[in-house]
Amino acid sequence: MFKSVLLVITAMVAFAANSLLCRIALVNTNIDPSSFTIIRLLSGAVSLLVLSIAFYVSQSRSQEPKGLIAMIKQNASVGGGIALFVYALCFSFAYISMATGTGALLLFGTVQVTMIAVGLIKGERFTPSQWLGFSFAIIGLVILLLPSSSAPSMLSATLMIVAGFAWGAYSLIGKRATSPLLASAGNFVIASALCVPLAATVLLTNTNTNIDSTGSIYALASGMLASGAGYAIWYAALPLIKSTTAATVQLSVPIIATFMGWAILKESLNITIFVASFATLGGILLVIRQRN
Repeated sequence: MFKSVLLVITAMVAFAANSLLCRIALVNTNIDPSSFTIIRLLSGAVSLLVLSIAFYVSQSRSQEPKGLIAMIKQNASVGGGIALFVYALCFSFAYISMATGTGALLLFGTVQVTMIAVGLIKGERFTPSQWLGFSFAIIGLVILLLPSSSAPSMLSATLMIVAGFAWGAYSLIGKRATSPLLASAGNFVIASALCVPLAATVLLTNTNTNIDSTGSIYALASGMLASGAGYAIWYAALPLIKSTTAATVQLSVPIIATFMGWAILKESLNITIFVASFATLGGILLVIRQRN
């Protein structure tokens, strides 16, 4: 029991830290969003490959192993890598002018709404309370985007919504994988390969770039710890908890990110973020508690 609780808490803090690390890097250092994305994806790929090798070695002791590369190819996909790249790039650019908690709520809400909507399109039937919850989730996101002093810019909001759609697609594609860890490693490698044309585009268009040393450290932490290690810890926790619990505890990520932004970056807490969080997360909770 203690082990599962510790793993879950650590994973949720790591996921929330992705938002905080990106926001800190773009606000407090000179690193640009493209460089942050490239460093995050490359370091995440290295971290996950190292963890995959450790997983492969442990599997080799207990059963006849396939080749590591073959196992990664079996679980990863080009579509997953592209979705991951789009998510990471839009995520970084969105956080240029968006508060930590607002970005996390908008991202998480969009991801969940996307996955719920796909379920409906595929013929999943909702109870009245689930429809109520789905409606609340949409209303919460709308409240978050209503014009106010704390509302994100339209460009930042659009980028984060696109990031949410991409992450939702990545999650749905990943459901087919037999090993989430190996799938993540392979998809990070594919996403890292897409950083080559990104870097070329940045150089050819003379876009202002700056690989700030402090910002690079934040990007490395985001890739290796919050993403790589965070995913590995989460996958270790999943077999120890119910699917309903797994879906529910993820609702804590935007809340943790909001308080991280308040405590570390002195971002303000206002009534809009509280109302939007209550409507969005409460609505999603109504849906997922009856789906599992």
